[in-house]
Amino acid sequence: MDDIAEPALTAEPVALPEPSLEEREAEYERFVWANLKRNYLGNYIHGMLGMTGFRLVNAPTFIPAYLHMLAAGAQAALPKALHMFAGPDAVVGLGLALQQMGQVISPIIGASQIEHRKRVLPVAMLMGTMMRVQILGMAIVGWLLQGLPLLAAMLFFLFLLGLFSGCQRVAFQLLLSKVIPISRRGRLQAWRNVTGGLIAAVLSYVAGRYLIGQHVWRNGYSTTFLAAFVLTSLGLTALRLLLREPDPPTVRPKMGVAQRLRDVPALLTGDRGFLYFMMAQTCSVAGRIATPFYILFARSTIELTGANIGLISLAYLGADTITNVLWGHLGDKSGFRSTFIIALVSWIGSTLLLMGAHNEALILVAFFGLGAAQSGYNMSSQTMVLEFGLREDIAMRLAFSATAEGIMATLGPLIGGLMAVTVGYTNLFWTSIGFEVVALVLLLTLVEEPRNRPHNRRPTASQAG
Repeated sequence: MDDIAEPALTAEPVALPEPSLEEREAEYERFVWANLKRNYLGNYIHGMLGMTGFRLVNAPTFIPAYLHMLAAGAQAALPKALHMFAGPDAVVGLGLALQQMGQVISPIIGASQIEHRKRVLPVAMLMGTMMRVQILGMAIVGWLLQGLPLLAAMLFFLFLLGLFSGCQRVAFQLLLSKVIPISRRGRLQAWRNVTGGLIAAVLSYVAGRYLIGQHVWRNGYSTTFLAAFVLTSLGLTALRLLLREPDPPTVRPKMGVAQRLRDVPALLTGDRGFLYFMMAQTCSVAGRIATPFYILFARSTIELTGANIGLISLAYLGADTITNVLWGHLGDKSGFRSTFIIALVSWIGSTLLLMGAHNEALILVAFFGLGAAQSGYNMSSQTMVLEFGLREDIAMRLAFSATAEGIMATLGPLIGGLMAVTVGYTNLFWTSIGFEVVALVLLLTLVEEPRNRPHNRRPTASQAG
């Protein structure tokens, strides 16, 4: 009996208590601040190179001028009955409308696919890659096609560019809100836009004067789009290598698109500040009805040679270089409602100046003001929307904001193209100013500064340890 060993005692596994919500929030904040330098650098490089390339595509100079040229060349192949609806001005409006149309439904679909995920970066990389493929496609068809097939292909790629950019906008803004504290977002966007704006301004001048003006590689516009593809791809690669994404303390359960759409009214009725902000943003976007036609209006004063297009693009994109520091630092200091207001005032004043411009110098000043206003609007609207409501609803607020913006931006160029043909540029510009005035009144009277809300008072770096 003595030889019988007693059974070994095995320790029962002890289940550790789940961290509380407060502990998870504290760990989340620690992760954000511990990885801030790396994530700041990744977002900076991505924004500097990525936005440089996209500015070449989205500036109201190269694409409108290219579509106008293609439509003028292809118009002879169409029946005369279609000339009014397929004229160069109308096609410019159609192209920009198709690009914006892609952003109408894709943001909500994108939000429903990422808001339940703890990691957003993989989806953001996929959407970012697909955006860049469309820019490469625009370059390739310029070398391979001509006439109506080239024009149709350009319209097709512009639609797909908008489709994927809607999803990318939600994904990347959500990433920004996760890894960059609210008190640092303005300065990050300012400095990446300053350096990106400088590169884009110089590159746009070179593209207009040399690539387009001298028909480099048989199609200077295609060469410009190829340069944009390379720059944006380098920026995306840098972000993938550098960014470290935290797991949020809470996420929403996975829901279908239709189910999430039913929650949209509650986002508005439950937060009057967000509702009035959306109204102001929608009116601001409606005011962009005239944007594609700024460069075409300038034809009445100067000839749209490659050199002049490059110079105007330099003024427009160069405004980012000077004004983004102002937008970012002012927004971080006092909130982005103030920068939104200043941007609208600049937009109205610059449009009035362009309407009365009678020489090249005034046109350049007007485009500088329009570029500064567009920069201020983008930073203000995209940052303010992150600051309303709960963190779990950021993706859907971004999606709803992008969708509303996409609807107005889709209708705007179409209506703008018809107005340019029927009532002229002057009436079109007055309509644009009217929408901007309404947006300005809404911001001044009804929209609060969301930065002052309690949930936006995050720990400082020292407090976060």
